[in-house]
Amino acid sequence: MPRTKKKNSRGGQHGHVQPFSDEDASIETLSHCSSFSDITSVADDGGEANEDSAQEDFQYKLKGFIDSTVDKSAKTRQGALDGLKTAMATRILYEFISERRMTITDSIERCLKKGKGDEQRAAASLACLLCIQLGSGIESEEVFKTLKPIFKNILADGSANIQARQAVATSLGLCTLVAEDDILDVHATMECFENLFTRSYARADGTCPSVNPQTSALHTNALLSWALLLTICTANQLRDILRKHLPKLPRLLESEDVNMRIAAGETIALLFELARDMDADFEFDGWDELCDKLNALATDCNKHRAKTDKRKQRSVFRDVLKAVEEGDFQTETIRFGTERMTIDSWVRKRTYDAFREFVGSGMNYHLQGNEFIRDVFELGPPMLVDSATMKAMKISRFERHLHNSAAFKARTKARSKFRDKRVDVGEF
Repeated sequence: MPRTKKKNSRGGQHGHVQPFSDEDASIETLSHCSSFSDITSVADDGGEANEDSAQEDFQYKLKGFIDSTVDKSAKTRQGALDGLKTAMATRILYEFISERRMTITDSIERCLKKGKGDEQRAAASLACLLCIQLGSGIESEEVFKTLKPIFKNILADGSANIQARQAVATSLGLCTLVAEDDILDVHATMECFENLFTRSYARADGTCPSVNPQTSALHTNALLSWALLLTICTANQLRDILRKHLPKLPRLLESEDVNMRIAAGETIALLFELARDMDADFEFDGWDELCDKLNALATDCNKHRAKTDKRKQRSVFRDVLKAVEEGDFQTETIRFGTERMTIDSWVRKRTYDAFREFVGSGMNYHLQGNEFIRDVFELGPPMLVDSATMKAMKISRFERHLHNSAAFKARTKARSKFRDKRVDVGEF
């Protein structure tokens, strides 16, 4: 795609004009026009012409953001990245983004390599949102192939900004889920995460390594991304992981960090669910000791821990204990538009939580209109029928979607419901 700056129709060059002032409230503007009701109300008030005008204005602002990601000012670049993040979290922008994906990828790459902490964090999150918009297929695979080596370098670099490493630990996990085309590469990425969170394991004598809060947050993010990728492991990979990690993961329950304890508990519940899905008679040698630990955390009365931490922890570990002891899951219903979706497994919960971390309050919108996310949760084609959505769904898009959908289904055929139940995972 052309990289030269073009003069815009409103005069001047994007490189010399601030596309948004404080008065314009760019991010608020994006949020304001994020819902379907906003778009349809424009059409109702002024007809199709007004709707087209609003759409053109919105796209003009997005183009301004893209141009500003290469600005000399770090503050301007940061604002542009945040603006693009908000837009992608709250709108379905497949057509617009698909045409500019390499330009946006170049900007993300530049910001990750040359930016500082906050800018790198924003760029890492934007990479994930870009993949979520593009869905599984050749387009997101190309984006990820460019960014994956940079992600891994930052993640492994102990001298890199710790906030940037935390963001990359989260983004690399979801980008791998969406856009990795080789299951062996998925396993290699999981090993990168293992190299981090295993450093928080309690020692054999029960003492915990000295880990500062920022590093503990990095290890927690790495563990959660690792758990996300468990959901697409093959049966053979999962068998090896169960043997290698399930006996050691309970050591993370000793952590001083409540978020790490919770992440470890939920990951253990997820592993038990996956193991039992393959073998209903799955047994674990350390089961009694593990249940005692989980029960202690579910009823924690430790005085030196904050009340809010204990309350949060007890709630989670009651559910984790039920999962390990009884194979039970506390179902949750998500309502969006006229539809509803049930979170009825730890696999589904980990996947839902991972997506929601990036799209935030836009999750219900994406559940309604994002074809890729609807594929992930098996919701069928989008049910939205407003004029703006109908315009976006051109024949070419459906053709691309057929490829993307097939690629995603091929990649995720190892999910728990498709796993070969005959695989013998043995006893642990």
